[in-house]
Amino acid sequence: MRIHICAVGRLRAGPEKSLIDDYLTRFDRTGRSLGLGPARIVEVEDKKNAGMGAEATLLRKAFPKGALLCTLDERGKVISSLDFSKKLADWRDTGQQDVVFVIGGADGIDANLRAEADFSISFGKMVWPHMMVRLMLSEQLYRAATIQSGSPYHRV
Repeated sequence: MRIHICAVGRLRAGPEKSLIDDYLTRFDRTGRSLGLGPARIVEVEDKKNAGMGAEATLLRKAFPKGALLCTLDERGKVISSLDFSKKLADWRDTGQQDVVFVIGGADGIDANLRAEADFSISFGKMVWPHMMVRLMLSEQLYRAATIQSGSPYHRV
């Protein structure tokens, strides 16, 4: 199952980008034998003066046809790492080929696009910078793959 992280804005070189790249590489390696991955990031232009609607239009163009849509939004469901891993496994096991995780820009995700989502996840009630959300999502994808692989750290 291919993972697409579609995000508003460009992430420049720096520590966040290095960590994201590292976690996604780990996810790809660990997830390959589990039917997870590869993961890729698709960045769309930040439309500060055009608004969230214009950003949503650009985001939709980046979605593969038939993809499951999951938004990262403070109004989403707060779930554990184990539940996130199970959610990915369920999507994979029901034949989902593509999952898109949407990360909005500075103003968030357009309400119409949020309404189109199949699922929405929150990393808590605090609002996080989009670069940190990318990093946390990348780490959680890797963690989900390690949980599914039976890593001793995650055995319950």
